[in-house]
Amino acid sequence: MLIAGLMFTSAVFTVLVYGKITGQIGYGETPVHAHEQPVQAAGGADPEEIEEDTANQEPDEQPLPAKAMLDAPHVLQYPELPRGCEITSLTMLLQYKGLDVDKMELLEHMPRDDTPIRWGEDGSIAFWGNPHTGFVGDITLNGSGFGMYHSSLYVLAKQYVPSTVDLTGKPFEDLLAYVAAGTPVVVWTTVHYDEPTSWMSWESPIGPVRTTVQEHAVLLVGYDEEHVYVNDPLKKQKSLKVKKDGFIRSWKALGKQALSYTTDEFK
Repeated sequence: MLIAGLMFTSAVFTVLVYGKITGQIGYGETPVHAHEQPVQAAGGADPEEIEEDTANQEPDEQPLPAKAMLDAPHVLQYPELPRGCEITSLTMLLQYKGLDVDKMELLEHMPRDDTPIRWGEDGSIAFWGNPHTGFVGDITLNGSGFGMYHSSLYVLAKQYVPSTVDLTGKPFEDLLAYVAAGTPVVVWTTVHYDEPTSWMSWESPIGPVRTTVQEHAVLLVGYDEEHVYVNDPLKKQKSLKVKKDGFIRSWKALGKQALSYTTDEFK
């Protein structure tokens, strides 16, 4: 009975993953893409270039305020971009800075990896694009699709804001320092703001990809002692309260990915 149960669970998971990728099942408010778990900057932006851009641009080391909250615009990825949480979160960041830009304009300039998907004999993905290079697959539900990671979104953000910084790999306190100083941060998390429970892998033109169907991106707009506050492109509620501990676990699981931009406070 135990073996039969495990086989049934595995089969159900395979069907759900296939449906999320292909767009052949309903999604509700669950993002329909997944991504590699990155260890360092790769793909669209050169790691050394990112290091140069972020050098000497960190907030001054000083005690963080106990809490902070920013009134950033809230934009939803649905209905136009069901898989577009990353560029929708970037849209909110750019609008907060005062730019007259929307998600559909960003879509026109978004880096893409158009590598066709190839399925293995067991029904899993054998070969596909890499989210560090650009958006993988279809951003709507018209075909197989996933999303993009910090290095490719960095390239897009840099076109609009030259002072864009890649905060990937930095301590979480650095992200909070940006918020405290008045700048929101795009952060990679999971749809439930906790450590993902399921991973999958495939090969890509620049190396292996490890993904989770739970991957998501939001705009970090506030924090207090026990919570963070996010503008989630999947949720209608603005400045949504999220348990800080779980959110940090999800951010770590997705490779500590984050983007923002520098302001006068950081120079």
